[in-house]
Amino acid sequence: MKMLKVKVEKTKPTTIAYVEHKGSYDEIPFQKYMEKLYGWAKEKHVRPGLFSLGIYYDSPDRTPPEKCRSEIGIPIYSEAKPEGDIRIKEMPALEVATISHKGPSSDYPKTYDTLSKWIKENGYEWVGPSIETYTRRPKTVAGRTVVYAKVKAPVRKK
Repeated sequence: MKMLKVKVEKTKPTTIAYVEHKGSYDEIPFQKYMEKLYGWAKEKHVRPGLFSLGIYYDSPDRTPPEKCRSEIGIPIYSEAKPEGDIRIKEMPALEVATISHKGPSSDYPKTYDTLSKWIKENGYEWVGPSIETYTRRPKTVAGRTVVYAKVKAPVRKK
């Protein structure tokens, strides 16, 4: 496995429309949520962003899968009101350590381990839920789903 490169970046404040999910991260009905969010955006004439995202509040190492909390969302660039189980919120500008993930979701633990080690070794601390921005649609290669994501950990210098 090639060494994954970690960078520290500043994100811009972003408004997102999202759906809350509670349960195993492996069992998030991602396609269903995307269809719902983009369908809602089209119906409400809300201009959506290109890259969907997930916000993951719990570490699957420390939280039972059925109690893991996440929000699956899309950035939006016009005024909108929450409706049904679609919620709206402002994400503040953040300083984040980022790493790219390209591979099956079963490789996420390696990606997160690399990111966590880098954060500790470089004098930072992880200070919020991880955010994954999906840069391409997942592809199926040799029967495995390959996920393309930018994993972001909110950080601050110790």
